Amino acid sequence: MQDPDLEEFAAVLIQQIRDAAVRNCDGLLQPDARSPAAMRWRHCVEEPAAIAGVIPDAVDEVLFQFLNAIDQGLLRLKFVSKSGREIDLATDGGSELSGWYMGSGGWRARYSAERFNDDFADLA
Repeated sequence: MQDPDLEEFAAVLIQQIRDAAVRNCDGLLQPDARSPAAMRWRHCVEEPAAIAGVIPDAVDEVLFQFLNAIDQGLLRLKFVSKSGREIDLATDGGSELSGWYMGSGGWRARYSAERFNDDFADLA
């Protein structure tokens, strides 16, 4: 049997991040869902080639849930920078990591070399 603390980490990772992402993606498939992402996903039924547009949505949903679990204190992590500075992601991130990730002009725009869907770009 594995270490109980490692098992606790695994449970949080699966239940609070993976399962939450699956639930939110399932919500995008509901007939009454009207978000830009839901409309993109619904378009895949009519045009299967459009599936490429939903791949970034699914990836971003998982990363959002991961960061949100840190923001909410459900997953306590520290990061050690190249300089050797150790930061507590929940405390030093001010419970805003998920927003910094998903927000227009945020981390995805600054650091990603791959496509993503910025559904809030027109709100700037």
